[in-house]
Amino acid sequence: MRPALIPRRTLQRRTRRDAERGIAVIEFAILLPIFVFLTLPLIDFARAIQANLILVNLTREGASLASRSPQTPQVIMNSLAQTTPPLDMGRRGMIYVSRVMGNAENCNKAGTNCTVRNIVIEQYRWTGGWNIGGTAPASKIYGGCSRWGNDGSCTGLPAAGTSSPTANTMPGKLSDGQVIWVVESYYSFNMFFQGLGIGALSMPTLGPNLYSSTVF
Repeated sequence: MRPALIPRRTLQRRTRRDAERGIAVIEFAILLPIFVFLTLPLIDFARAIQANLILVNLTREGASLASRSPQTPQVIMNSLAQTTPPLDMGRRGMIYVSRVMGNAENCNKAGTNCTVRNIVIEQYRWTGGWNIGGTAPASKIYGGCSRWGNDGSCTGLPAAGTSSPTANTMPGKLSDGQVIWVVESYYSFNMFFQGLGIGALSMPTLGPNLYSSTVF
């Protein structure tokens, strides 16, 4: 018995379908790396958002505690660091607590028409953080401290007065003698896919240091 012949139109349809499938496979193989490359940053962005939210909560709670708690700033910073998992604050984080006061200066003889300058009267650096090597980022409120005590305090600050350093926060907002506390936090964010690239495309870089501050 002779085998049944397949009609020419059927063969043409099959050939066309096979060709379309082959083209689809090739297109998928070309586009898949690009799709993966565009998806991977979402993982790092989600991690960065989570880390930033943790830092914001840390500084808010820290500023509140510093302004009303009898505990020392170092004890407060140690307690705050315990609330930050999954962040590794002890290795990659740094916390600063600064006490800022409005100070009236350049008054006339009648003691009026003064200008109020925000001055730093206390500053503390967390002694339990930034163990990744290198120098930790300086405080943005006052980064000029040259000597730190064993308790993390800046030992070079003068008594409150015209020689006190200016605080880079809330300029013109404080009245004479008004005191606020500022808590700052840094975190050295490590991207999983930093440096990854495909041709002319390269992975965006986050950081290198996430930062948050709160005034209370």
